Amino acid sequence: MTGSAEREGQAPDGLTSLLSDAVTDAIRAARGFAGGVYLRSRTPGLLRLAVLAGLPGPLFRPWSRMHVDRPFPVADAHRLGVEVLLADPTETMRRYPQLAAGLPFQFGSLYVPVVGDSTSYGVLIVLRPPASDATEVLPDRDRMTAVAAELGAALARLDKDGSPVLWDGDPLGTRPPVDGPSTRCVGGFTWDPDDGTLIADDALWALLGIPPEDFAGTPEAFADALAHDDPRLLLAALRETAAGRPPPHPLPVRTGGGGLRLLELWTAGGGDVPPFRVSGALVDPGPGPAADGAADQLPEGVFAIDRIGLITYANPRAAELLGRPRAELLGRLLWDVVPWMDHPAYEDHLRSALLSPDPVHFRARSPVGSGTETTPGHLTGTWLSFSVYPGPRGVTCKITPLGRASGATGNTPFDVEATQAVQTEAEQPDSGVSGTAPQYRPIVLAIALTEAVTARQVSEVVMRELLPAFGSRRLAIYLLQDRRLYLAWETGFPQGFLAPFDGVGLDAKLPGVETLTSGRALFFESMQQLGAAYPGVALDATVGARAFLPLIASGRPVGSCILGFDRPRSFSTEERTVLTALAGLIAQALERARRYDNEAALARGLQEALLPHRLSAHPLVRTAGRYLPGTVGMDVGGDWYDVVEAGDGLALVIGDVQGHGVQAAATMGQLRSAVRAFALGDHPPDEVMSGTNRLLIDLDPGQFASCCYVRVDPLTGEAQAARAGHPQPLLRHPDGRTEVLDLPGGVVLGVDPDADYPVTDLVLEPEAVLALYTDGLVERPGTDIDEGVEALRSTLAGAGAPRHRTAGGPSLSRAADLLTAEARQADERPDDIALLLTTRRPPRGDGHA
Repeated sequence: MTGSAEREGQAPDGLTSLLSDAVTDAIRAARGFAGGVYLRSRTPGLLRLAVLAGLPGPLFRPWSRMHVDRPFPVADAHRLGVEVLLADPTETMRRYPQLAAGLPFQFGSLYVPVVGDSTSYGVLIVLRPPASDATEVLPDRDRMTAVAAELGAALARLDKDGSPVLWDGDPLGTRPPVDGPSTRCVGGFTWDPDDGTLIADDALWALLGIPPEDFAGTPEAFADALAHDDPRLLLAALRETAAGRPPPHPLPVRTGGGGLRLLELWTAGGGDVPPFRVSGALVDPGPGPAADGAADQLPEGVFAIDRIGLITYANPRAAELLGRPRAELLGRLLWDVVPWMDHPAYEDHLRSALLSPDPVHFRARSPVGSGTETTPGHLTGTWLSFSVYPGPRGVTCKITPLGRASGATGNTPFDVEATQAVQTEAEQPDSGVSGTAPQYRPIVLAIALTEAVTARQVSEVVMRELLPAFGSRRLAIYLLQDRRLYLAWETGFPQGFLAPFDGVGLDAKLPGVETLTSGRALFFESMQQLGAAYPGVALDATVGARAFLPLIASGRPVGSCILGFDRPRSFSTEERTVLTALAGLIAQALERARRYDNEAALARGLQEALLPHRLSAHPLVRTAGRYLPGTVGMDVGGDWYDVVEAGDGLALVIGDVQGHGVQAAATMGQLRSAVRAFALGDHPPDEVMSGTNRLLIDLDPGQFASCCYVRVDPLTGEAQAARAGHPQPLLRHPDGRTEVLDLPGGVVLGVDPDADYPVTDLVLEPEAVLALYTDGLVERPGTDIDEGVEALRSTLAGAGAPRHRTAGGPSLSRAADLLTAEARQADERPDDIALLLTTRRPPRGDGHA
């Protein structure tokens, strides 16, 4: 592994070993079952998971990258420099509903910042069983803090040696520490050819029969110990794998003790070009413990995976049901050899088994033996019942066939909901397997809510994502204002039914009020049950269930959410946990929407005040400007245009400040004022750009801006232009020929205090049209910006047609409307748009009409 995925820079020596040892020590210190460490990356504000011990990397890929401004404990620990202790799922749900929604399982967790010499390098994490009282976790936290402090000091020493401590590759997967003798028959290792680091777990040393302290640490010594009869072949296989060519099948090797083993090799990331990091698993294919031999005789399929996802045992029946020979299963990642298990619904169940102490039961459809078509595009499959039993060193899975099933097309993913829909009563397993809980992935809603920025958008996301997943058809969202609940969104309820509840106070005896004041979700399996709990409350005509969820964000009440169902139904413990966590997630999104509305109103006012209400004019020059705010996210930004008197000429200005919101609008106002001041002093265009650039750097708002500045002599049409990272202007000549100007320019403003901005001489002929614009007018999602510029050029050329002209020449107002017509009609504009058109009237006596 490399501390930086950029291969031109070598990783600090021993970084991977240092991180792996620290994670192992932290897991022991906090009495956990898994852990990891996040490090800074080369992307500002992004943490990446460097080491993950005790959990399979593929199952936790959504959490391998973490932005420091996200509402997650890892981000808070790094950004704020504080320790975060989440003793149990309830505490996690209350403080970090987005994490609880994605991982709604029974575990506790600890997060400790890794700091050395006042530099925050990342965060050390440990997952552990839940605790009934946070105080019993405090000694574990203190021991883990000592481990983090030692790691921070070691990373600081690496930093001082000139090697930046950054991580841009995939996480390194390792096993958790082993307490007591191991009965596993699989050992793992990772080799980084860049720095020569080789890490192996205790099981591998046991299989090799040598103590780790006797190992020389070189690939040659490793090959000799691993393949004593022919180490050269193994060395060649290691190097081929590092080059991106792993062997297609496990390699038989004979260790120094004479035992026959199977070696599986694969690349494990670390960069986009070779040499890649190499991971391997050494498998003992022998008969194993007596229990394994007994399990071989069972009629059910039984297989086991360790805590990083490698299959450590499979009986013959499991191999048959999974559709792979037994020898190909051992020592391989489950998702590599059984690819149909790589499905979101199944991943959630396996995550639950690895994070919680309780068994997990689910159904899946295997494509094994489903190659025959009953009708065109109609495939059959085998339904399997999985029972997963967690253990300290992995999980054991029992597989029972449920029978054949048909009715899904070949492109339909195998999912549990489909299984439940087609199974007959005769195919139902015993009562120990739950078949009613919806297999909903809460992370889907979490991701969708991050895109919603208004209360209406939040409500639409909930209606689109949450209601179908739980079979609900009715939704009402109330928001708290001045100690009263006001209806913000409703769907599915009888018209006017909810009107009497709009504006109720917090002293009302209503379930929608009580759920908020108590902070406790209320579930009623039928309307009769609801009526019995709240006598006298008006009920609609349905007999279905109701769920009342408190909307609380960071301890602040936001409102309440009501889900309605057409029929009576029960709510499982898992459903209640997930719905309560999702309510916290919805509350955070609504609170964010409320801040958005306040900030948007302030930003709109700022922008309205800062954009020019009147452009400087000259008898021989006409101008037309347009501004369209973005409609996706914050609807104000930093685009601006201006026309300023500059000596005896006019300065045409257009600019675009990075980002949106109050800060962008404020920065835009400062830059516009600076450019006007330089222009009024009639400074040359290059001095205007340079002076504005230095001002932006001195202001240090953390933003940059593009700009184009053109000074025009109205009498002669001679112009001088300077450009700072801005799109090239367009020029339509009087004869209709339209071109994209090629102005040499400097970098964007706010980056380099010594940047140069060359000046280009132009001529603006009478009736020619100069178009300055921002990139929002030409950028289209999924297309090259050059295509947008070409489309704009073509539209500008057509704007010179006779129907777009007036008696005095080309109509700039019509041309501006034509150039922005498509953007105005678009449902969504991801960016602001500014446009400035300029043309010259012919002076009297120059021969023009």
